[in-house]
Amino acid sequence: MNIEAATGSASAVSTIFGLGSRPPDTVDGPFAAIRETHSGVVFLVGDRAYKCKKPVDLGFLDFRDRQQRRDCCEREVKLNRRFAPDIYLGVAELMDPGSNTGEPLVLMRRMPDRQRLSTLIRSGKCSGDTIVRLGRMMAAFHAGADRSPEISAEGSTDAILRRWMASFEQVAPVARDTIGVERAADIATRVQEFLAGRDSLFAQRVRAGRIIDGHGDLICDDIFCLADGPRILDCLDFDDRLRYLDGLDDIAFLAMDLEKVGAPDLARLLLDQYADFAGDPAPSSLRHHYIAYRAFVRVKVDCVRYAQGDTSAAADAGAYAEIAVRHLRAGTVRMILVGGLPGSGKSTVAGLAADRLGAVLLSADRLRKELNGLTPLARSPQPYGQGLYDAEHTTKTYDELLRRAARLLGHGESVVLDASWVSAKFRSAAASIAERVHARLIETKCWAPAQVRQTRLDARRGGFSDADAHIAQQMANDADPWPSAIRLNNSGTSEQALRQLLERIEDVDRVSFE
Repeated sequence: MNIEAATGSASAVSTIFGLGSRPPDTVDGPFAAIRETHSGVVFLVGDRAYKCKKPVDLGFLDFRDRQQRRDCCEREVKLNRRFAPDIYLGVAELMDPGSNTGEPLVLMRRMPDRQRLSTLIRSGKCSGDTIVRLGRMMAAFHAGADRSPEISAEGSTDAILRRWMASFEQVAPVARDTIGVERAADIATRVQEFLAGRDSLFAQRVRAGRIIDGHGDLICDDIFCLADGPRILDCLDFDDRLRYLDGLDDIAFLAMDLEKVGAPDLARLLLDQYADFAGDPAPSSLRHHYIAYRAFVRVKVDCVRYAQGDTSAAADAGAYAEIAVRHLRAGTVRMILVGGLPGSGKSTVAGLAADRLGAVLLSADRLRKELNGLTPLARSPQPYGQGLYDAEHTTKTYDELLRRAARLLGHGESVVLDASWVSAKFRSAAASIAERVHARLIETKCWAPAQVRQTRLDARRGGFSDADAHIAQQMANDADPWPSAIRLNNSGTSEQALRQLLERIEDVDRVSFE
């Protein structure tokens, strides 16, 4: 058998690229080795790597036809030269003597195993500088990547749901033996709820030009950190539509893999640096969603391995499924009502909760002043139920509060709504919005003994509220029952009340949407 390159003889390629040499900075390990994946085989010989496609149909790819395999090899070279032009040398063929046709192979420079990103991380040799550089490289690539209406169409809610559903269908036949049917159903439910309420978020991403022809398969094993900079290999080449994606989706694959190999801090650093370099203000919920999606892609791959007879793949699928669930929970979009009488400490708890959860804080007291042309700290004491605090102004305030909340929730931002919430009418309106935009509603009521509230009101200096102890008592008299709220005992420190709130959120997040 012999090997001929697509653009010339093997000897010509050897002369140009030095085939057979083993530079110490580029090659390590045995002179020859074989590595197999679910869709291909890689032969390592000297300082070269030869990749062939298996003649298999895995549902999401079909390599049964030789011409399909050759076309895919040629596309692999073309697409990967966008990232590592010096590594992908061309397409060759493995041929029997006297044969007119052979098996197509991707011809590459062999990379040193010791410089794999995954190897460096596991050995504790990966620096933050390497991760920052990768974030910058991918942001720069995405800035210049191809865009078109066809590409943008893959960033829609429907397209993203279609990708998820394809993965669910691939996993379903072996779910019971790998990740468990209940866990698979939980993931599917959480995904559908997030996507159902986020049309405006994904439409905005499309309008902003965030959908690009990307890499599609960024994992630590395919990144090599050489002395002159990282080399990113092995982009997704068998289905263009799977490579047409949000840039954040692209980088999230690598963040997910960093987490999987035990480097969650580096994963967060990567996403933060990418966001800075790309100028991407995406909400944290979208980060979590895409990390979960990428984890489930790996679940699908491991389920394929399991179906092919590799029983060890079940444990790998389970580990990736756990990552998916964790991030889907963390990315849950929430509407958190923090209510209570004046002096109950609700505004302090609401602010702490928003900071801890990365949510947007909306204050009814502040908004009431804004809507009436006053600065937030301007004093405007009024008798109970009169002036700025009459029914008309109060309705206007809550209507605007909920309008802004709905817009933020639709864009993937969780919100903390700081208001008294003494009226069942306004709480019902909030619940309707949460249901409409598929956000989790958390209702909390801060409580403190009357004497504690009195002391706090007497000591109050500044702030958005104009209420005093007399108004607080009248509000208490008029308040509608609120049985659905959890009571936060805020007679001690606000941090103690915050812990009660966070525990409640954690309890709710364990339960899938009904």
